Amino acid sequence: MRVGIVCPYSLDVPGGVQNHVIDLAEALIGLGHEVSVLAPADEDADLPPYVVAVGRSVPVPYNGSVARVSFGPVVTTRVRRWLNRGEFDVLHVHEPFALSVSLLAVLCARGPVVATFHTAMTRSRALAAAQGVLQLVLEKITARIAVSALARKVQVEHLDGGAVEIPNGVAVAKFADAEPLPGWPGECAPGSGGTLGFLGRFTEPRKGFGLLRRAFVAMAPHRPGLRLLVAGPGRPADLYADIPAGLHDRVTFLGLVSESDKARMLRSVDLYVAPNTGGESFGMILTEAMAAGAAVVASDLDAFRRVLDGGRAGELFPTGDAVALGQVITDLLDDEARRSALAAHARQVVAGFDWPVVARRVLEVYAAAIEATDGRVLYQEWAEPR
Repeated sequence: MRVGIVCPYSLDVPGGVQNHVIDLAEALIGLGHEVSVLAPADEDADLPPYVVAVGRSVPVPYNGSVARVSFGPVVTTRVRRWLNRGEFDVLHVHEPFALSVSLLAVLCARGPVVATFHTAMTRSRALAAAQGVLQLVLEKITARIAVSALARKVQVEHLDGGAVEIPNGVAVAKFADAEPLPGWPGECAPGSGGTLGFLGRFTEPRKGFGLLRRAFVAMAPHRPGLRLLVAGPGRPADLYADIPAGLHDRVTFLGLVSESDKARMLRSVDLYVAPNTGGESFGMILTEAMAAGAAVVASDLDAFRRVLDGGRAGELFPTGDAVALGQVITDLLDDEARRSALAAHARQVVAGFDWPVVARRVLEVYAAAIEATDGRVLYQEWAEPR
């Protein structure tokens, strides 16, 4: 099958949707399909051979964060050219309502269009205000996918339709087989050691790093071996703000890391901490940490609770409560059996998120979309490797 996949956000900047698109493309290629990905990115960026860059992006506020998108007449021309050359059996766009190449691709498309919705917006005013424009996009979408129950809820309540719920995938083997960073995670003795991990934009309030930082500062004097390993974009000065100078040598900042180093980082911690305060529709970093074998501590957000099997695959704490977070961390670091039990159940849960499993479910939607359009090909012809 020839598949065109469109990512609305720049591949120059790491993010959940970008990772999803690249991993899905590689899973489909591994199953024997021809895939081309269209996305914003500098034309001289180091990109996989199956990616076509539409050019530089611009930052815009979106869903409590900042998205880097591409739009305009020049981009539209490049989208049309890519579609004409691709002659795709199916077009798969991600976040089609973002003002970027996904929306343009839908409007320019001919044939079956599958759309994946990642965002779980809690307010519907923007959707209601733009209903007329969105209707033009919706009319060209043949089938919809939502990465979570919350994202699907938006479809049902505000967009006059449902969606097939297919979660984000994770390349389980890549994380499970990664080598820890040299010297990590170190000793985790009751009352003393332990390594905590955090990955993401630590300056973004909804990622909740401030909660983890406060918990770490409160715990560190009582646990002389406690360490914190952080990766993500940002300035060291912002990371170390509000951490006493005497604790700086116990906080290691890796900066922006590659995908391979992300896997190594997650293999280097005793506990991965996700203190997010809201705005999450799934929790991809949780599945990555689970695949890496780390025990997970996460805010009691609905999306996180679903990924963590109601708390059986990771420990939940009251969202926004730094004191409760510190207590959960302390209890887990002092209970090796509990950490092992959480990690063992997490391995069972995350197997259902492995990309080959997820990709085959996506292929079923492609087949349904094509059949709804002209019924040319049956799913079984595409689902098996060539």
